[in-house]
Amino acid sequence: MFGFLLWLILLVLCWPLALLVLLLYPLVWLLLLPFRVLGIAVNGVLELLRAIFLLPARVLRGPSRL
Repeated sequence: MFGFLLWLILLVLCWPLALLVLLLYPLVWLLLLPFRVLGIAVNGVLELLRAIFLLPARVLRGPSRL
């Protein structure tokens, strides 16, 4: 909501810049999309390594009580 209000203020004060931002936003989003996918993949690999690294401690701890 706050971002929308900022955009409306920008539209009132400097409408050419607001229209440029409105047109460029989808392009920037598309350019950044592969980096988001890469971040998700890296996060998954790091979580897998963490699980493998902590597995011996979980096995030695034994079953947990409910």
